[in-house]
Amino acid sequence: MPALHNNNPELDVMSWMRITADEVAPTPWRNGGGRTRELLAWPHVADWKVRISVADIERDGPFSAFPGVDRWFGVLSGDGVILRGRALKPNEGIVHFPGEDAPQCALIGGPTQDFNAMHRRGAGVFRVQPADRPVIPHGAQWLGLFTQEGGMLVHGHRSVPLAPHTLAWCESPAAQSCVFDDGDRHGPAWWLIWSKT
Repeated sequence: MPALHNNNPELDVMSWMRITADEVAPTPWRNGGGRTRELLAWPHVADWKVRISVADIERDGPFSAFPGVDRWFGVLSGDGVILRGRALKPNEGIVHFPGEDAPQCALIGGPTQDFNAMHRRGAGVFRVQPADRPVIPHGAQWLGLFTQEGGMLVHGHRSVPLAPHTLAWCESPAAQSCVFDDGDRHGPAWWLIWSKT
């Protein structure tokens, strides 16, 4: 996970880290219904506040229960799923629900690849929002971006190229404008913002 640095002293406290789903070996689900690639468990694998992953769903079935965790789910590729009574397809938004619910998930037309974000409830404040607009991370202690198609992340005077299926993140981000440009690809992409309060 290479860190990108800048010679500007104002930005010395920051470094953007990147990882792609292709770099992570998939872990099969116990029920045989799919596989997960965990991109990041932050700040520690054993005691995470934020967990980001990409999943391949191969057959219908219930989600695993995660008590005390809030979840965000969006379809990256495939024909989509029916989740919580809603048809969800690529570029059609993201669903937020309590991890205790463990809802049933039904494939619409075959296997899908999907984005998953989890946040441990009560451990700060976590937001997920589309990356089609700039964001200024005022008061954020952690800022992330996930992109399905890749593109260019610009934070202040720094440009960070992103390959497809990439999670990029920065601890203690400077409160400067962050812009994501994926050219004409217009694939799913989300800002991920964590703060203590």
